[in-house]
Amino acid sequence: MQIDIIFKIAAVGIIVTIVCQILKKSDRDDIATIVSLAGLIIVLTVVLDMIAGLFDSIRSIFDLF
Repeated sequence: MQIDIIFKIAAVGIIVTIVCQILKKSDRDDIATIVSLAGLIIVLTVVLDMIAGLFDSIRSIFDLF
């Protein structure tokens, strides 16, 4: 497993947390919610890409399709 992907996911989490805290302190809760959802979508996209790569490697190992 590549360690840089874990660092990217952690960096997105840290940035989203900081931005959400700043927005909540300035009474922008609606924008903070949108930022947290955007961070979740970014991380899910990265994870889904990793899962697709896993399925491709399993398919090539077992000579499926």
